[in-house]
Amino acid sequence: MKVLCYSSFTFSYLNRARVLFQTLRRFHPDWELVALITDRPPQGFAFDPAAEPFDRVVWAEDLGIPDFQGWLFKHDVVEVCTAVKGPFMLQACDSGAEAVIYLDPDTALFGSLAPLEAWLEDHDILLTPHLVDANDTAEAIRDNDLSASRTGIFNLGFVAVRTRGEGARFASWWNDRLLDWCYDDMPNGIFVDQRWCDHVPALFDKVKVVRDPGYNVASWNLSTRTVSVQKDGQVTVNGQPLRFWHFTKLGPMGDAMTKKYGGTNFPVYEIWSWYKRQVTEATDAAIPERWWAYGAYSDGAPIEKAHRVLYRERADLQAAFPDPFQASEGGYRQWLEREGL
Repeated sequence: MKVLCYSSFTFSYLNRARVLFQTLRRFHPDWELVALITDRPPQGFAFDPAAEPFDRVVWAEDLGIPDFQGWLFKHDVVEVCTAVKGPFMLQACDSGAEAVIYLDPDTALFGSLAPLEAWLEDHDILLTPHLVDANDTAEAIRDNDLSASRTGIFNLGFVAVRTRGEGARFASWWNDRLLDWCYDDMPNGIFVDQRWCDHVPALFDKVKVVRDPGYNVASWNLSTRTVSVQKDGQVTVNGQPLRFWHFTKLGPMGDAMTKKYGGTNFPVYEIWSWYKRQVTEATDAAIPERWWAYGAYSDGAPIEKAHRVLYRERADLQAAFPDPFQASEGGYRQWLEREGL
């Protein structure tokens, strides 16, 4: 099966993406690996795609999204890196690949994903839920079950489709939803792409919910997953081979949740320690921490989230300022200042 696998990120996550693509290359040297980047390289960083562990780069600005500058401005960094996943998947369905797989940049493979290819022979859409086993303590239910209820039953750090039939229909639907409705707006029932996919089992046929505990291991499901290392060195989760781990929120928050639910399951900490070392080795000092070229106006002033929300809610502002990043005379930023916003 011809597989295209991609990840969406900015340069501040290039270190994590390098680790992901290195592990993908190890287990799947025949897959086409694509970096989808919504960013521009920071000054002083010489980006050479040929030296990276992926086959090619696709820049978000080249996806053909109408009124790209205005569309981009409506989103913060997490929202836009999620939103571009839909347009790229739709286009990838016409690239000649038989299957398209998305993985978040902060994931890493620990085993072959060949079972996914086998499942895609019979199913057109594969999703992994946050939880595949019920929690039984009030604390875990509050932290994990209710969190999934708010943010979405499925974790969209992974999704796989066949480029035909229901998979292609899903890609078209997902593209439409993410172009117009990919925001962190939980009061209105939206959490980027995830809440939308709660609808997938109802809207599409040939959907497989992957309940194997070796897929998409993360802090939110460690309360029901035991990690072990076998005599031959193989890592297992509830007795099944570990396929990929989702190292979400690398830093104090991720450490706290991992410690809380990893408990005395010591292989969990060994895996996290390995990942931190890999990310450190893949980090380029020329990339400022939290770098994102589209996080500021053209004069370098940071863009407030409220400015983005106001812009996306008002068609008149979108028409008046097609490139709201420009801080020149008569631009959106000057209008905000005049309005006292």
